[in-house]
Formats: sequence, C-alpha cells, structure tokens
Amino acid sequence: MLAADERPGAGLVIPLLSAANFIIGIGAFLVIGILSPMVADLGVSAARGGWIMTSYALGYAVLSPILVSLTGGVGRRRVIAGGLVAFALASALSALAPNDIVLNLARVLAAAGAGVVTPVAAAVAAGLSGPGRQGRALASVFFGLTMAQVVGVPVGSFLAYMLGWRAAFWVVSGLALPVALAVWVMIPAGLSFRPVTLRDLRQVLTDMRQMAVILFTASFLGAIYVVYTFFSPILTETMGFGRNEMTLALVIYGVGAVAGNLMSGRMSDAIGPFRTLLIVSGSQVILMPVFSILPLPVWQVYLFLFLWPAFGWSFMAAQQARLMRMGPERAPVLMALNAASIYVGAALGSALGGLVLAGWGMAALGLGGAAAAAWAMLHLVVTRGREDGARSE
Repeated sequence: MLAADERPGAGLVIPLLSAANFIIGIGAFLVIGILSPMVADLGVSAARGGWIMTSYALGYAVLSPILVSLTGGVGRRRVIAGGLVAFALASALSALAPNDIVLNLARVLAAAGAGVVTPVAAAVAAGLSGPGRQGRALASVFFGLTMAQVVGVPVGSFLAYMLGWRAAFWVVSGLALPVALAVWVMIPAGLSFRPVTLRDLRQVLTDMRQMAVILFTASFLGAIYVVYTFFSPILTETMGFGRNEMTLALVIYGVGAVAGNLMSGRMSDAIGPFRTLLIVSGSQVILMPVFSILPLPVWQVYLFLFLWPAFGWSFMAAQQARLMRMGPERAPVLMALNAASIYVGAALGSALGGLVLAGWGMAALGLGGAAAAAWAMLHLVVTRGREDGARSE
C-alpha cells in the first residue's frame, strides 16, 4: 500500500493508470462486439463461442489473486508494465489463433496479464487519494475500462466487420506495448507501499465476512453477463442489426457506461457504497427483462442501451470503495480478489447465459438476467452486516 504522505506525481499517475485500464478493457470486452463474425469464421456455435469470454474470466479469477500476492514485493511500475507486455503478447497470439482452442489458451494468458494490471492500479490509486476522495479516485482509474466501451469495443466491432476479427486483436496488441513503456518511464520508481504476500491472501480467503462482501461482485456481474455475453447475437437476431447499427449500439452503450462510472464515484462518496449498490442492483431487476421483449422501435432500443449500462457501470467504484473501507491495509489483495470476482461472475454469467440460450432461446436471456440480478440484490442485503462487522475490527 502506498504511504499516505508519499504521493509523487499523483496527478500524472492516475490518468496513466486509467489509460492502462483502457487497453485492458478493450482486450477483455472485445469479444462482446466481435462474437458473431468470430464464431462464423471459426465455425463454432454462439454458445460455444461464449466460452472464449468464459476462459478469460476463469483464467483471471484463478490467476489474478495468486499473481498479485506473488509479486507483492515487486515495484508497482514493474508489475503493471509487465502485465501490459504479457497482455500484448496474448493479444497477438489471439490474432494468430487457428481455432477456438488456441484462442481460449491465448485468452487465459491475456487474463494473467490483466490480472495484475487492474487490481494493482486500483490499489495505487486508492493510496494516492486523500481522505473522502477514494471513490472518485477509483472511478477515475476505472474510467479507462468504461472508455474502452465507448471507443474500443465499437471500433473493434467495426474493424471485425470490415477487416476481420483478427485485426481487432492486432490493434489491442499494438496499443498495449507503448502504454507499458509509458508506465515504465512515467510512473516514479520506489513508490512506498506495504508488500502483500500469500499469507495476506490466505487470511482474506479464510475471512468469511470479507469474502462474502467480495463475492457480491460475482453475483452482480454474473447477472449482467447472462445477457452481455450475447449482446451482439441478441441484437442481430431480434433487431436485424448489421455492422453500422451494431457499432452505433455499442457506442451508445459505452456512453451510458461512462455516465454510470462518473455517477458512481460521486454517489458513493455522497450516500455511501451500500446505498449506491442497492440502487444499482434494483435497476437491473427492472431493466434486463427488456431484452426478452425485443424487437422494439429502434429509438427505444437505443435509449434502453444507454440506461442499462448507466446503472450497471455505476457498480464498480462503489464496490471498490466498500472494500477499501473494510481493510485498507490489505488493499492490493482485496482489489485482486474483487477483480477475480468480476471474472468469476463473468464466467458464471456467460455459462448460465449459454445454458439459457441453448434451452429456451434468445427471448429467455433478459428474464434469466433479471432473476440473477434479484439474487445479487439479496446477496447485497445479507452481506451488509458482515461488511460492518469486518470494518469494526
């Protein structure tokens, strides 16, 4: 953890960490926008193609907390830069993959790189921020992931339809390397932090109260990914969207995600993380059934595609602030496990969505997502007391 009184270059470091997350976000969520042309080229079904997202999610969930703990004594800029280099290499391997098996393996390698970048960046940002400003600092770093939705995923989708899905992965690889170099050059060496170890990881993993709060992330994002994994096929099949309509849909989704991210940090600081998360969870129960009543008029679909992520992406900064309140001395481990829970949720949600799709068809995905969101809301309410208990010790 960074010392509170040692904050060299905070004004420069946080935007750079946001840029690193921007690259990670493009590479992580790119599959959402290119799933239709990718599965067509590889000759697999949409349900099987969903495993390309699931393999990344599972790899991240397993590797992120272990790698963060093993590198706890290594300089923060080395860890972040090294993770970006690994991510670049994995993206290049994805572009060269001859089949979905190799592509899945490359995605696991990408998850290993991303698994050290995002949680370490979050811990650094929290350490650099002053009292009462952690929510906004975390939202600033997480802003890179939401900007990936606005710019990277739509552009990747457009490239996939114009030049082939492999070109999109080459772009990610080409962007990651210069950002890794910028991290190495621009982030000061020797930032003071409390090293974390496998012992810290074990202590958090065996603390049932903390783990219950962390795993809310998996519950919430699992609900989102029931639908989000199949975002492109849903709109293609129900609305008849092609390249241009899909690109616009992803842009609108991304703008909503940015609005939600900006709203989240301020809401979390103003009304507290728990109330913010309660509002966000309830909104998903109400909004996701819309996917089960498509088609609708195009303007209504575009309005919905702004509102859905505006509430959904209001989640992360509030949850991270909630975890920081629980155990600031273990921030890197908590952030790593939270990031792992993102991808546990993505994996479970993608798998559940695949089962719903195979069993009941596209029309059932929205209702399945809403039911999962109701479970997440219950999880949040049940773990509130455990969060308070963990914080009071």
